[in-house]
Amino acid sequence: MLGFDPVTHDYRMIARLKQYLQTLIQYGGSDLHIKANAPVYARIEGDIIPMTKESMSAEDVKLLAKELLRTRYEELIKNKDVDLIFSLNEEYRFRANIFFQIDGVSAVFRVIPTQIKSIDELGLPESVQKITELKRGLVLVTGITGSGKSTTMAAILDAINNTRAEHIVTIEDPVEFVHKNKNCIINQRSLGQDTPSYARALRAALREDPDIIVIGEMRDLETIEMALHAAETGHLVLSTLHTLDAKDTINRIVSVFPVEEQNRIRLILSSVLEAILSQRLVKTVDGKRTAALEILFKTERIASMIAEGQDMDIRDAIEEGKIYGMQSFNQALANLYARGIK
Repeated sequence: MLGFDPVTHDYRMIARLKQYLQTLIQYGGSDLHIKANAPVYARIEGDIIPMTKESMSAEDVKLLAKELLRTRYEELIKNKDVDLIFSLNEEYRFRANIFFQIDGVSAVFRVIPTQIKSIDELGLPESVQKITELKRGLVLVTGITGSGKSTTMAAILDAINNTRAEHIVTIEDPVEFVHKNKNCIINQRSLGQDTPSYARALRAALREDPDIIVIGEMRDLETIEMALHAAETGHLVLSTLHTLDAKDTINRIVSVFPVEEQNRIRLILSSVLEAILSQRLVKTVDGKRTAALEILFKTERIASMIAEGQDMDIRDAIEEGKIYGMQSFNQALANLYARGIK
């Protein structure tokens, strides 16, 4: 193993990393990709482009991992990937994942904006504001990685923080947007640092007098079941899933459970589910990106479809639910075109 003394080490690779991250910010990029024996790449306006001509050696990337992780380097060796937050300065933080791949070590750094944009500043549909008024139930923000789920969730939480007096507990992996107490008390817990698992933190949260519980991601059966229970018992629960649309989201939740349990889960879900925001980032006329949202709100018709397994009809119900603030992806794109954005 390469020797490493954190007391005497000069952290030359971190200094080099900071230069790359500053360049990324300068060009408005979202992600920095570092791979052994390859140039450094950046994602700018959705496209991956090379940032350097020269490749970074496998030893240099390995050293960077050691400098960043210090005592957690053994965790990387054991688990083969590690999440962390890296602070460039007071203005910029990055969510990082360091992992092994066939050529050695790689790392990806994603910008975490420190300024939380409002629902209006993000250009989200006006009906999203309805979520900030909900007192109980389950709200899901879905989409692929990098679709802006965390940004939308932060905007919703900030609106609640500005207008209501509640106790909010968040469980995240890791904490991205940092929320300061305004009208609400907000306790943010990071997986690994503050709690060993979502399930353990959820059990604890129910004993912490919460009004609102935020779950970074509903990854497994135990977490999903506890989230449904929390919503059933009168809490507002917000979480994310890596699903493409409302129909896919409902199927994903139900299919996690054994077949003999699925009817029960459908009944619970039909009762507690209040909204699903499924979003995709699309290119705008000026080359930037904006969110296009499919929006589902609970109605008697939607609840009945969920309970009876009529998921294939949900898309039609969304398209016909404009009066309730709903919209399909096609309707979202049409609205962006009409506004001259897409």
